Amino acid sequence: MSLFDRLMAASNVKTAMVPRDRALPGRSTPLPLRDENIVLHRPMRGAASSDGGYGPAGIGDWGPDLRAIVLAGGCFWGVEEIFWQQPGVYSTAVGYAGGYTPNPTYEEVCTAQTGHAEAVLVVFDPAQTSAKALIELFFTSHDPTQEMRQGNDIGTQYRSAVFTFDDADLDLAVGAVEKFGPTLTDAGYGPITTEISAMADAGDGVFYYAEDVHQQYLHKNPNGYRCHVSTGLTFPA
Repeated sequence: MSLFDRLMAASNVKTAMVPRDRALPGRSTPLPLRDENIVLHRPMRGAASSDGGYGPAGIGDWGPDLRAIVLAGGCFWGVEEIFWQQPGVYSTAVGYAGGYTPNPTYEEVCTAQTGHAEAVLVVFDPAQTSAKALIELFFTSHDPTQEMRQGNDIGTQYRSAVFTFDDADLDLAVGAVEKFGPTLTDAGYGPITTEISAMADAGDGVFYYAEDVHQQYLHKNPNGYRCHVSTGLTFPA
């Protein structure tokens, strides 16, 4: 087999979603997580319940005044940077969502054998911004037509996805696809391939926080890699 054939075979493996029964086993213990987003100086996880758990989605309780959404648009370093800069965003954290392996490591996710996408938890104050505004920003800040990749980053971990915690935000995401799709088509792009799902229905339904080295990575490494690919198109009014 030639080098080209080997590279193509590896690429095909990384762009195929692993079946649940073939995903890596993972571990029962969560990865260590420090308390604070070092850019926004707020918690990265909501409050624990009385039994010490963080709810079925793993993100904790953010109380009645804050809402959350999970967005995946390629390498999570650059996506998180975009959203921590937005007015009304209370906190952000990077992690893994939509897969099957419990408490995966970055190295495991990179094998494409966990089913996870690199994702960003965005916690926001609906009195200062809206899920609609954040979803529209999401669709215009990457290329949602590149299935299982963003630019040169290829694999299931780089797929475009929106995971929501309520039906209203799910409807907003579906509506955004319907509204933005013709704009992309008219500009010569293919159909939107973004995975849209309630968080509870995405893989095992849990957002797993990534290792500390990846949290607010581009704040700690301002010259680091920003790999999301923007179409340059604006969302229609």
